[in-house]
Parts: sequence; C-alpha cells; structure tokens
Amino acid sequence: MILYRKMTPEDVEAVHAIEVASFPTPWTLDSFHYEMRENNFAHYVVAEDDNGKIIGFCGMWLVIDSAQITNVAVLETARGQKIGEGLMREAMDIARKHGVDVMSLEVRVSNIVAQNLYRKLGFQEGGIRKGYYTDNQEDALVMWVNL
Repeated sequence: MILYRKMTPEDVEAVHAIEVASFPTPWTLDSFHYEMRENNFAHYVVAEDDNGKIIGFCGMWLVIDSAQITNVAVLETARGQKIGEGLMREAMDIARKHGVDVMSLEVRVSNIVAQNLYRKLGFQEGGIRKGYYTDNQEDALVMWVNL
C-alpha cells in the first residue's frame, strides 16, 4: 500500500536523492530546503512504501488561481506501479482545495510515458517551449488542465 502525504523538511534528503537519480540536471539540495522553508507558494507530496521509504514526489507552486507542477519523480525500482499517477492526483486534489482553476506543466517532447499519463489525467497540449531543457536543449511540451 502506498501512502501519499505532505512533504516535510525532514524528507528533503530522500526527495533530493530521487531527483538526482531521475533527472540529468537535478535541483540542488538547497533548492529543496528553500522550497520547504521559505517558498510560500510551494506544495509537495511524497509517496511512501509499506516500509516508510519515500519512493516518489511531486512538487507544485500555487499562485492565486493557478498551479505549476515543478517536478514529479518516482524511483526507477518503483515505476510502473501507478505511483506517478497517484502523486499527480494528490497534487490536483490539493490544488482544487486551494481554489486553483488551472494546472500546467512542462514535459520533455521525448517523454511519451509522462505525456500519456498527463493526457489520462485530462491535460491538453498548450504549446512548445523551444530549447527549454538546459542539458540537451530539448523542447518542452506545455500541458494544462482545468480543475
């Protein structure tokens, strides 16, 4: 059974480890500390396995009536178990409870698995951000959903 809960400052190191394992240009440890302690717009959800180990996370910024997904990642060993979907659904529920109308995100144009998940959750394509990813200048597909 997977437990989804609000991320705390004590979770930063585990979340950062997942970030480093998942992305070619990961956020720094300090970035996650800032998100937890100083960024009033930041809201994060973690997924814990039966042993209390954090195996995934989803971050977003809630600003007025919109939500921007900042990052979503699941440990490679836990992928394919709908944990990413669970994290996104939790984030969407939190956004709705905060009165958010629209949620958006960027995803690599090559990341078809993630795009399919977002489409399953009702996201639509909104455009392309050319050269968005700094590691290889890959374009990002902007996707959004009305909540």
